[in-house]
Amino acid sequence: MKFLLTVAPLFLSSLATCNFLFAADQQTLVDSDLSVPGENPLNFCSEPTKYSLTIDNVDLEPNPPEKGKELLIKARGNFTEEVEKDAYINISVKYGLITLINTKADLCEQMKQVDEECPLDGAKAFTKSVTLPKEIPAGTYSVLADVYNNDNKQITCLKASVHL
Repeated sequence: MKFLLTVAPLFLSSLATCNFLFAADQQTLVDSDLSVPGENPLNFCSEPTKYSLTIDNVDLEPNPPEKGKELLIKARGNFTEEVEKDAYINISVKYGLITLINTKADLCEQMKQVDEECPLDGAKAFTKSVTLPKEIPAGTYSVLADVYNNDNKQITCLKASVHL
């Protein structure tokens, strides 16, 4: 769960907080026209030109991720507007129809996990490594990560659905 809260705040690039969502046989089930650039299962919620975070790329190694193994996330993007204290991320994770996580997290607090602090502005890049648990149940998982600045202006929104 740490992984999404780590990555989503900076680039919402990976399903880090929901690291149990990945398996070697995952299949992306979302619209490829809104795909986040790079080797990952992420899609933008809507046209990314309206967001204040431009995601250049997000790469997962291995892609697809594998249970019980280390996952390396490399992400690069650009904040076109300053992200200040009290920015937040709404995260929802579902397993089929069952909601596993539905929470609001402090974006600036989560950024500390990738050695960043608010205010955030301009180009950012990072690499993060997490170990995925072996005990990932089979099924369909849906993730929504919606990020806002302290004035409730949307920074970005990402979603993914994977079948394990």
